[in-house]
This record gives sequence, structure tokens and C-alpha cells, in this order.
Amino acid sequence: MGSTDLTGRTAIVTGAGAGLGRAEALALAAQGANVVVNDIGDAADAVVAEIQAMGPGAVAVKGDVGSWALGEELVAAAVDGFGSLDVVVNNAGITRDTMLFNMSEQQWDDVVRVHLKGHAAVSRAAAVHWRSASKAAGGPVYGRVVNTASEAFLFGAPGQANYAAAKAGIVALTLSTSRGLSRYGVTANAICPRARTEMTSSVFADDADTGRLDILAPERVATLVGYLGSPASERISGQVFIVYGDFVALMAAPTVENTFTAADGTFTTAEMDQQLGSYFADRPEHRTYAAYSVAKLDTTGIETLNG
Repeated sequence: MGSTDLTGRTAIVTGAGAGLGRAEALALAAQGANVVVNDIGDAADAVVAEIQAMGPGAVAVKGDVGSWALGEELVAAAVDGFGSLDVVVNNAGITRDTMLFNMSEQQWDDVVRVHLKGHAAVSRAAAVHWRSASKAAGGPVYGRVVNTASEAFLFGAPGQANYAAAKAGIVALTLSTSRGLSRYGVTANAICPRARTEMTSSVFADDADTGRLDILAPERVATLVGYLGSPASERISGQVFIVYGDFVALMAAPTVENTFTAADGTFTTAEMDQQLGSYFADRPEHRTYAAYSVAKLDTTGIETLNG
């Protein structure tokens, strides 16, 4: 069994003033980590106080993660304040849901900035630090990145074109981070969580079973985040997990369904139609690249209120 102890290590958690981010920050602190708590408002201070009462150190760094400068500030707070940076949990996010034909440029930009650029800003600053630290040490250092994607990128949620696109980008960013930083000792993984938070208050019905921890409690997701941030997860990188309720699902990479080859080496549109048109002629409407089958994983029994 590997160690999940994070005593003496330092984590950054963005969007940690409430909900999932708060649960993640507290889970990491319970494992012994000092935590740099990021959020845009004073809620970050309350989480810092909770962590300090547990024993580890904590500091609040307030601001919008969709800025290269704030990413650098967060890393500096970890390294200067606690002596190291070991875990980055990119969690901060917002929603501006609407159908694509009603979406404003601002709604698009805000969601992509906070989610995708926010993940990139903190990851970039952390990558600069870890690369420098690795060169100074003459070998790999300790680094863990946990990024927050969503099942929306698998389904292509119709009222969330901005959100789904940002989350798909986060998965690609995670894969690139994993490959680009592995030589320095850094792992990177993405999670697609479901959790009952203020942001999802209108999404999920209540859990009727009051005799257990809420099946959609953010603490259930935070347990996986704490594990992926620990030494025990050193061989796990470049992976995508779905996590909520009582399970964790590991997603497989996309596969090639079929190939179409031109008879004489160059397609004409007529031959393209003959091959592709006939292949798709009787294809069910929902058999697309969207991973609708993932919805069958849900065993929580919790109704999704908005469909």
C-alpha cells in the first residue's frame, strides 16, 4: 500500500471558498497538507480558519484565476509561505448556461476564461516552478495536478456549449501537462465529478436516504482528489475519472470505429458518399461521438431536476 500522507507538503486549491473546492482543501489538509486557498471573496478566509484549526497551515489568495498573474501569485504563496509546491487542484469554475443561438460573446468568454484559462494559468505557473526545481535538484521532484473536467464534455450538453467546450479543453490540457511534465516527476489527471453544491443547487433532487452521507456530497469526490494528490498515486497520470456517489470510473481512450479508403488512392465526393453515406444510412440518431452510455453509470437514484 502506498502512502497518502501529505504532511509537510503544500497544495493549491482554486475555487476553494465553498462547495467542492472547500471539500477538496479540507481533505488535503486532513492528510497533512498546508493549503493555499483561492477564491474571489471572503469565503476563502473561513476555509483558511477551518484548516488552521485542523493543524496544517493555510493562507487565502483572493482573485480571478483567469489571469496569468494570479497563477504566479498562488505559486509564490505556496513556495514563499510554506517552502514548497506539491499539489495543484484546479477547481474554480462558473456557469453561464444558454443555448448556442442565444449565447453572448461575454457568456462564452467568461466561462472559457475561468475554466480553461484558469486551469492553464495555475498549471503554467506550477510547471515553471517544478521545472526549475527539478533542474536544481538534478532529477525528478514531487508534483501532482488534478484538473476538474465534467461529463458535459462527454455528452455535449446542448445548453452548455461554452462549459462543455471548456471542459473538453481541460482534458486536452491535462494530457499535455502529463506528457510535458512527466520528466520532472509531475503527474496530471482529470476528474469529472458530480457534487451537491451551491452551483448545482437546482440540478439534483435531495437524497432521500438520510441515514448516510449524502450520495452526492462533495466529500465523496474530495477523497479521490486527496488520493491523486498523494505519493500513492505516482503511477497514475494522463487519466480521466468520473467520480461521484459510491464509485470511481476510469475512462478509456477513444477508439477507431471504422476506416474508409479510396479505391484508387484519391476520394471523389461520389465515392465518399458511397462509402460514408451507406455506412451512416441506418445509424441511430444518438450514436455519435458523444458518450451517452456513461449516463448508465449513475446508480445514485437521484433525479436530475433539469433533465
